[in-house]
Amino acid sequence: MGKITFYEERNFQGRSYECQSDCSDMTPNLNRSQSCRVESGCFMVYDRPNYMGNQFFLRRGEYSDNMSFGMSDSFRSCRQIPQHRGSFRIKIYENENFGGQSHELMEDSDNIMEHYRMSDCQSCNVMEGHWLMYEQPQFRGRMMYLRPGEYRSMREMGFSGMKLNSVKRIMDSC
Repeated sequence: MGKITFYEERNFQGRSYECQSDCSDMTPNLNRSQSCRVESGCFMVYDRPNYMGNQFFLRRGEYSDNMSFGMSDSFRSCRQIPQHRGSFRIKIYENENFGGQSHELMEDSDNIMEHYRMSDCQSCNVMEGHWLMYEQPQFRGRMMYLRPGEYRSMREMGFSGMKLNSVKRIMDSC
């Protein structure tokens, strides 16, 4: 089980709010959250309620200032990432609704477009494990957390106008 504590101010100052599970909206508990401490587990944090907006992957450690890793606003929701010790499988598709060219992956890919000669990745099916999909090659840029399930349209999930270029397994280091 994971544990994360959010603080209103930078450097772990001000009021705090502790989470040990998913929280779809932290605003009733804190007006804003400018720093956090992950005591155990891994979490995705979001800059909007209901797991929307920009996402950031956090593992055990101290994050004294949101701006240090690119978040300009407050954390508004968080989701705990469960440990996964089995195999990993994801099938990526060039078009929405599982159309066009497809490839099944069991390992990280640092450049989907180059390695698989795909022009885009607009849908996927996560069959096993938990994954992070990144906007840029080499696991950089905005990211999106994918747990097991079907994702028919990345655009409908808030990633319109963005090409997804790399994918990484979330290993059991959480």
